[in-house]
Amino acid sequence: MAILEANHKLDTTLEKIPFRKTSQKNSIPVREMTYEFLKSSVLSGRFNPGERLTEEHLARRLGVSRTPVREALHKLESEGWIKALETRGFVVSGDTKDEVEELFELRAILEGHALKIISGKISDQDLEHLNGFIEKAEEALKKRRIEEVFKWNTKFHDVLHGMVVEKKRLHRLLVNIRKYVLRYRRDTLRYPDGGKRAIDGHRKILLALRLRDPDLCERTMRDHIQEAKVDAEQFLFEKA
Repeated sequence: MAILEANHKLDTTLEKIPFRKTSQKNSIPVREMTYEFLKSSVLSGRFNPGERLTEEHLARRLGVSRTPVREALHKLESEGWIKALETRGFVVSGDTKDEVEELFELRAILEGHALKIISGKISDQDLEHLNGFIEKAEEALKKRRIEEVFKWNTKFHDVLHGMVVEKKRLHRLLVNIRKYVLRYRRDTLRYPDGGKRAIDGHRKILLALRLRDPDLCERTMRDHIQEAKVDAEQFLFEKA
């Protein structure tokens, strides 16, 4: 019964996610697409920590053979994103409090350094672009549309990351660590005042950028990420 319930939950999740197999016009192998799809589903929070994943069920739902799914699951296991069960299948890994703290500490350092770089080259047009995302997030929050708040907040950081794309190593680290953090961020925005804190943090970041003060920018971004860490820890470890 528990397995049937888990599969039904997984079906519901997969129905919401587009997945396209390779074709003659698409040179990306099914094996690679399956891996990227499953990894994205784990990192984005579509597959929740503790959720059970089975080779047979995923293959059937994705419309691919079991081989690429098996390879993808074992690769994800080797990377620490999922864990093998004693019985058949895998379970999506969760993080300890120490691991979550480490994750956000690393992100604060990277994001702070990136914003310090951005402060020296951002244009007035860029600032208005960022302000537009904040205003849309504020409007969505008033209507309690948390998914939209998440979308506009994500775009805010996407634009900032795009401004350091020439710093290839930094950009790659930013993108990778943020993918992992985002699986918690959607839910923490639902936490009491979580959405408002995130938007207020973006307002402070925008002000620091308008002042073109590199040290203030770095400090403000670090404070913003620290607030996100507190929300994540409360949501994950202090729920009644």
